[in-house]
Order: sequence, then C-alpha cells, then structure tokens
Amino acid sequence: MQGIHTNSPETVSTIKNVYRDRIDLLRRRISLLTGKDKLLMTMHLENGNTFRQLARLAGVNESNIARRIHRIMKRLLDGEYITCVRNRDKFTRTELAIAKDCFLLGLSQRKIAAKRKYSIHQVCKILKQIQEFLRTAEGA
Repeated sequence: MQGIHTNSPETVSTIKNVYRDRIDLLRRRISLLTGKDKLLMTMHLENGNTFRQLARLAGVNESNIARRIHRIMKRLLDGEYITCVRNRDKFTRTELAIAKDCFLLGLSQRKIAAKRKYSIHQVCKILKQIQEFLRTAEGA
C-alpha cells in the first residue's frame, strides 16, 4: 500500500496546475461571450459567486445555473471558435458569425437561421463545412 502514494504530492501539484491553467484560459475567453452568459461567468469566476448565490439572484434552480455554467465552460475550453478565428482568412464574415453562434454561444441551427436570416439548410451546410475544416485542422 505504501507504493501507491509515493508520487502523490507531485500528482496533486500537477492537477492543481492543470486547473489553474484552465481557469486562466476561461478568464481570458470570457470577453468573447455576450449578455447573460458573460455576466454569469464573470460573477462565478471573477467574483467567486457560488451556484446557490447565482440561482437566488436569477430566481432559478441551483442545478439549472450549474448546468448552464458547465456548458459555457465546455464551449470556451473546446476552442472550436478560437480555431476558426485563428484561421479567419479561410472563412467569410458570415461563416465566422455562424461559427460564433454555434460554437461559442451554443445556439441551435434553427436559432442561428432566424438570427442570420438564412434557411436551416444553409446554416447546416455552412456548419458542415466549418466542422470539416476543424477536423482537418486538428489532424495537421
């Protein structure tokens, strides 16, 4: 049993560094968000508000806030939109806007179509092209 925990302090230190890096990345990417998502993330990460406090302020269930924050964090950490921005020369302005709506704001294809005044089919086609680019960019 003694051999299992020999590297424990190093492992804990490594885990803490990974979490610190993720928090720093999230803090840098909060500026990409808009509206309620930006407000929630700022209150949670910068001000240290708990899910319970945020739920009371918003008048919703604590689990709803937790779920929403975790989804936002996932979208910010995935970096799909960041990859698109880094390769902006390969996309039109409309394609970048649709990428932001989908990968950063988490909007459905229907909502993107309504917002951008495109058909759902056009939005789906553009997103497939973007996702194909992202797959090839990952492999490179």
